[in-house]
Amino acid sequence: MGITYQQSGVDIDAASRLINRIKEPIMRTNRPEILSDLGGFAALATLPTKYQQPVLVCGTDGVGTKVELAIEHDRHEIIGQDLVAMCVNDILVYGAEPLLFLDYFATAKLDVAIAERVISGIADACKQVGCALAGGETAELPGLYTPNIYDLAGFCVGVVEKETLDNRKDIHVGDILLGLASDGPHSNGYSLIRALLREHKAPDSILEEMLTPTRLYGLTVLNVVDSATGMAHITGGGLIENPPRMLTEDLAIELNPYVWERPESFNWINAKGQLEPIEMLRTFNCGIGFVITTREEDSDRVRSKLEASGERVYNIGRVVARDAKPNSDSLLLIKE
Repeated sequence: MGITYQQSGVDIDAASRLINRIKEPIMRTNRPEILSDLGGFAALATLPTKYQQPVLVCGTDGVGTKVELAIEHDRHEIIGQDLVAMCVNDILVYGAEPLLFLDYFATAKLDVAIAERVISGIADACKQVGCALAGGETAELPGLYTPNIYDLAGFCVGVVEKETLDNRKDIHVGDILLGLASDGPHSNGYSLIRALLREHKAPDSILEEMLTPTRLYGLTVLNVVDSATGMAHITGGGLIENPPRMLTEDLAIELNPYVWERPESFNWINAKGQLEPIEMLRTFNCGIGFVITTREEDSDRVRSKLEASGERVYNIGRVVARDAKPNSDSLLLIKE
């Protein structure tokens, strides 16, 4: 007899067992717009009927090398929320309601129990933001991945009313920056973090922050979209590169990086890595995971609304002219 697919490293039966084990958590995320069943060739969905002129907003992302930390510490559930949050928080910038999510799980040899924990974590996070986990792909790629390692990617489709996009107020000088607190490093900068952890033992409390998943801002941010003049998800590039993406060429942001409380993990990273302040701010979120700009006269109301929804919110700066001179304790951020 010739060689079988299983002997070459791919176990089709394991993939089938996984599908059976993840059906229940995935079904909990279902929405009435989803037309297809789990296991089809593609996911089918209608658009929510409440939209008059729906615009689709699509995002894709991964979780980077944080997955290695999750594997090392047997925390496979948390990485699923990271995946969903990295994608969903990006489409929130446009005021989009998350509609459906697809995941891609790749590994050298499929461990059904571990994959089930990861995908259940994805499903739980989708449920939290009202997004259907409509499908995905599980790939066994022997020879391409190191044994016992897996990688993840996610794909999110959201919907926003065209009128919401058209009616957003233009960002301008004097707008206030409201920073929504993060729960730690989220899912950025982990190549640097892992390098430090190889050299230094972190206290349990610090390690726990590093393993805390990316915060899901969906339900709270969507409540204040109408009052926002700009929004930014603070991911790779940190607070230096992400907020300026909201700006027009004639504007800048005066950021005060000393007005919010940083999670302790950032102080540990800073101390052990001896990073320059700018390097910290362009690598990590440093305690601010999402930024909203709003008119000064609206800022107190928006802040109160966000805080009532459970967010910790800080006034971290304002929009200024591009040629403005910042205060001595502030940074001037411009769009390159």
